[in-house]
Amino acid sequence: MDAIDLILAKREGRRLSDEQIDWFIGSYTEGTVVDEQAAALLMAILFRGLDPDELTRWTQQMIATGTRADLSSLARPTVDKHSTGGVGDKISLVLCPLVAACGAAVPQTAGRGLGHTGGTLDKMETIPGWRSTLDPAEVARILGGVGAVINAAGPDLAPADGKLYALRDITGTVESIPLIASSIMSKKIAEGTGALVLDVKVGTGAFMKDVARARELSEVMVGLGAAHGVRTTALLTQMDVPLGRTAGNALEVVEAVTVLAGGGPSDIIELTLALAQEMLDLVGLDADPAAALADGRAMDTWQAMVRAQGGDPTAVLPRAAEVELVAAPATGTLSKLDAMGVGVAAWRLGAGRARKEDDVSPIAGVVWRATVGDHVEAGQPLIELHLDDPARLPAALDALHGAIEVSPTPVNPPKMILGRVT
Repeated sequence: MDAIDLILAKREGRRLSDEQIDWFIGSYTEGTVVDEQAAALLMAILFRGLDPDELTRWTQQMIATGTRADLSSLARPTVDKHSTGGVGDKISLVLCPLVAACGAAVPQTAGRGLGHTGGTLDKMETIPGWRSTLDPAEVARILGGVGAVINAAGPDLAPADGKLYALRDITGTVESIPLIASSIMSKKIAEGTGALVLDVKVGTGAFMKDVARARELSEVMVGLGAAHGVRTTALLTQMDVPLGRTAGNALEVVEAVTVLAGGGPSDIIELTLALAQEMLDLVGLDADPAAALADGRAMDTWQAMVRAQGGDPTAVLPRAAEVELVAAPATGTLSKLDAMGVGVAAWRLGAGRARKEDDVSPIAGVVWRATVGDHVEAGQPLIELHLDDPARLPAALDALHGAIEVSPTPVNPPKMILGRVT
């Protein structure tokens, strides 16, 4: 095999053979194919694509560079959720214990934030003592008892994806749908779940800006799940407006706990229950997630999950010493609260990272006291900027320029569920 042959074949629109795919994924992971050649092949794939058989084989080989967890010994059916990333998206913190409280096992492998989108691990690590890295035996033990775990991906979970993802990030090939799909699904399939619900975000604050492209990605990922024996469905959900009322690590944990306690914003509750019902339906559990949220079972499971991973669910989380207020510019209905603007503001305050190796602030972030569809009065405090470094404030304020609009006439909040793919 020769990398140049693969590059030329795909550049010319020809199909890669199973043997070529197997050789490339293995050789690049081992380091015998150099970055320059791999980058050229990824660019050819960006323009020429991979057909369904190619993509299935590509994903299979990415999984095969590591190990695929076996959770078949669990008494509970296994199901997980993956979000393509948004602003204020603390859904996993509520959803994992909620679905576990309904009888499933949720082996969630989560990631860290990058850019304007937050990371579940960064949020959970604001809880004193909580550990993100568990060995397979610990994961199985917690799933068998509590029913839910939120865990960092280990080095044996599709290691090919780590190399390919880093290369895509610096070579302008991130947006290729086959490469996005194989990246997401290789890790989710390798974690050992029997079923998967995808939350594919659509809008200004999402990677996918329009419904048509989000649906295309969803269809490809659902097909990959089926090809690898993982029952998979997808919901397309809005991300023009950020979720809930907070974006930032400790801020989002506090909001998630508020939802688990029976309160919280209606959009968080709506999306959480919709995803929970999808997950339960996939594994054939006849349970009412709304009841489990209302009667405290989800909260009990949250506390048990946090304790099982070394955390203190009763600890008071860190708060910002400095909060800057941004006022509503006019009286009327809030008609725009741009998710990208809010996410970038939180990132610039320190809640996110520009590079994977950067540290994040546990306390930095943004709170909005109203959302699209709410009435506001001119001059009322609308946005709170939570910070620990005053030097970051000007850049965060600049990110909000043009992100807020007020209409003199009523405006409906955006529809949460935009579509479903099975």
